[in-house]
Amino acid sequence: MAETRAGFVALIGEPNAGKSTLLNRMVGAKVSIVTHKVQTTRTRIRGVAIEGDAQIVFVDTPGLFRPRRRLDRAMVAAAWGGAADADIVVLLVEAHRGRTGGVNAILEALRERVPEGQTVALAINKIDRVKAEVLLALSAELNEAYPFARSFMISAEKGYGVDDLRAWLAESLPEGPWLYPEDQIADLPMRTIAAEITREKLTLRLHQELPYQLTVETENWEDRKDGSTRIDQLIYVARDGHKGIVLGQKGETIKAVSQAARAEIAEFLGRTVHLFLQVKVRPGWLEEAERYSEMGLDFREGD
Repeated sequence: MAETRAGFVALIGEPNAGKSTLLNRMVGAKVSIVTHKVQTTRTRIRGVAIEGDAQIVFVDTPGLFRPRRRLDRAMVAAAWGGAADADIVVLLVEAHRGRTGGVNAILEALRERVPEGQTVALAINKIDRVKAEVLLALSAELNEAYPFARSFMISAEKGYGVDDLRAWLAESLPEGPWLYPEDQIADLPMRTIAAEITREKLTLRLHQELPYQLTVETENWEDRKDGSTRIDQLIYVARDGHKGIVLGQKGETIKAVSQAARAEIAEFLGRTVHLFLQVKVRPGWLEEAERYSEMGLDFREGD
């Protein structure tokens, strides 16, 4: 019988580098929310992919950026914590943006924060946006700056090069038993995934007005005898004025968000979903330890 392999792979990079898109493509299901607003991933969502005899557990870390607020600092600490604990780290760099100041800062931090001997690979993403010679030059430059174990040219959105990366990850993981049941694609509780889906819909709808001043929690979850599920969620906003923005004129915004979230949660669960959303003003939620633990972050890391 073939030896099984299993381990953790941390995807790191600047905000919007395509980590969530890559995770979703690797896993084959929408586990990590994808929006055009930078910095949408707050928790270390793990997606589980099976490749031959290997089980690859992806840690989708928050994008690495220069943190200013407590929430930002806690997210960056979570990202580096996820990288340090992983068997393999994959740095995603956007092909068309190249070696930015943010990428340089990550390369520097990799030398300081990642244990010696840990496998770090480079994945240049969004390769469909630049010419081949630009890609090769960028790859050479980055490999000179850091000793990457392997370099891959990919498009997470279109799927180019993703199979090669996944196959290499599978064979590079340590031998050992699988860490999760075969049918499990994410280790987040369903309540959290449902809250993330609703937050994604809010972010897509309100990305101009309310970038990060809201969070969503699943307050109640009831699986009914008829096979449907009732979900009650609370949307926390920081100010009274934000509540009006989330509700929208005559409640249109919250209604549209609720319909979109309900449809996606129902598809994810494979059953009928009754979703009820309530908006609450909580002026200090960005400073509450409880909200951080809900998001899988360490409140103290933000100090």
